[in-house]
Amino acid sequence: MMDYTANELMVIVAARELRDGESVLVGVGIPNLAANLAMKLQAPGLNMVYESGAVGSNPTRMPLSIGDPCLVTGAKSICSMYEQFAYYLQGGRIDVGFLGGAQIDKYGNINSTVIGSYKTPKVRLPGSGGACDIASNVKKIIVITPHEKRRFVEKVDFLTSPGYVDGKQKWQELKLQGGGPYAVITNLCTMRFDDVTGEMTLASVHPGVTVEQVQENTPWKLKVAEKLEQTPPPTEKEIATLRALDPDKTYLG
Repeated sequence: MMDYTANELMVIVAARELRDGESVLVGVGIPNLAANLAMKLQAPGLNMVYESGAVGSNPTRMPLSIGDPCLVTGAKSICSMYEQFAYYLQGGRIDVGFLGGAQIDKYGNINSTVIGSYKTPKVRLPGSGGACDIASNVKKIIVITPHEKRRFVEKVDFLTSPGYVDGKQKWQELKLQGGGPYAVITNLCTMRFDDVTGEMTLASVHPGVTVEQVQENTPWKLKVAEKLEQTPPPTEKEIATLRALDPDKTYLG
């Protein structure tokens, strides 16, 4: 078996979550690699959508931004950013959205606005962009992030993009059309969300990782699935295909 890095494993695990025929709102970096990897493997009919307005994109190289010209060549449709958000995202036509942020809490809420209080923050961050719209409207939200205590918090300092807020009941009261957070993929594990409470739950540990290691890097008592799984290691085909997508390690580091 080929050696692999933690970043490569995160991309591969995320790619496995994507299904043929789904529409996925893709950012740049790790999520973009995951979507393109899925297209090369199990999901050739994956419909990649970018915030800039490229729909059904099939880039010949990894884009450097959502405005990279390579996203336009061969795309099924090009529209304005307004049309992309109004007709595709808010129209309920996106199945999967990738999100990230400075903080994520036990109910999948994301903070990308401030660390500390809003009026006197320790750090002021870029803000929502389109993240709140994505979190509120897509059928499944997938977060890819390193597993660090500074990123995982019991309650976010500022709720930029809603997860299950403070539980599934509150989410249902908001009557958003999205399906809410679906999975959090880290360098240690995959976590999903309890069907009843909406609380983040450890579902699978990556090769060589223990439950204790995951808990050490999570600042609240993490729920563990009754049938805890072991993440299958990457195959040689998955690793080779991924490295061919990013030969200069622009995103894999």
